[in-house]
Amino acid sequence: MDTVSLRFSEQPALPTAVGALLGASPAIQEVLRLIERVGPTDANVLLTGESGSGKGLVAQSIHESSARRGGPFIAINCGAIPAGLIEAELFGYEKGSFAGALRDCAGVVERAQGGTLLLDEVTETPLDMQGRLLRVLETKKFYRVGASVELTSDVRVIAATSRCPVQAAQNGRLREDLLYRLAVFPIDLPSLRERGNDVELLAEHFLAELNAQARTQKRLSALARMTLRQHTWPGNVRELRNCIERAFILGETVLELAPLGQGSARAGNQAGDLASLNIRVGSRLYDMERSLIEATLDYFKGNKRRAADALGCSLKTLYNKLNGYSQSQECAQP
Repeated sequence: MDTVSLRFSEQPALPTAVGALLGASPAIQEVLRLIERVGPTDANVLLTGESGSGKGLVAQSIHESSARRGGPFIAINCGAIPAGLIEAELFGYEKGSFAGALRDCAGVVERAQGGTLLLDEVTETPLDMQGRLLRVLETKKFYRVGASVELTSDVRVIAATSRCPVQAAQNGRLREDLLYRLAVFPIDLPSLRERGNDVELLAEHFLAELNAQARTQKRLSALARMTLRQHTWPGNVRELRNCIERAFILGETVLELAPLGQGSARAGNQAGDLASLNIRVGSRLYDMERSLIEATLDYFKGNKRRAADALGCSLKTLYNKLNGYSQSQECAQP
């Protein structure tokens, strides 16, 4: 009989959610607590964290938990707009103010009136525009390009960056006075690798959404679950979502995962690949037993009698174990 060794993490706690955010780890629970505290206020918020860690979702959740939730939520990537166009994009322009200005046009500051404006990658904003942003934050007043009439801003500003804002200020990429104005309430988002079992909770959540849309019942193999725990996820939640979706498209019933840089996702029940898996020292017995049972079932292509014989237990015991795992998973659903 082939030896199956396993690596796993502790049993997930029940997840909680704010808006579209889901998680049970202490790191994300702290983020959810901060969202609940700052959401009802009108304070400016500065979100920091790695690319793909969910800064846009946090901003959306803050908006939805505020008194401005009935107003617009508008997001703009300051690093994706050419320097010559960012002023018009932010503040709008009047007809004839420059070549190609064939009509009056409102900028995002104006379009977000009564709502929330997310300035993503704010550290990439040109320094001269940072001065104008600072004035809007301080005075709530602004001009369209080419206009002589001053307009009033009623917008909550949430800024986000994947850079360290303090270092950006020290390096001259971000005005210190703007940093202080934006960071009234800073929230630092954890990377996915810092969130423990949240990677499995999120993977199951994304898979459940895809199954509901396609009316299927696809599931992750035991090897795929090992991949979830072992991969460092440098692209964070964005990478995880894309990985699950790619595996869902390629797979039939039992899905295998191949994160970026680990080859192509493999579809189907690849039981032969499960002959050897790794175990992390200090693993919990509950998870070790569950992972071993799931890996053995995958190895024998779902044949429960052969799996029970290989595991040295009765078929009834195996069924009882599987029913217990199923009930535990249902309790963990958001």
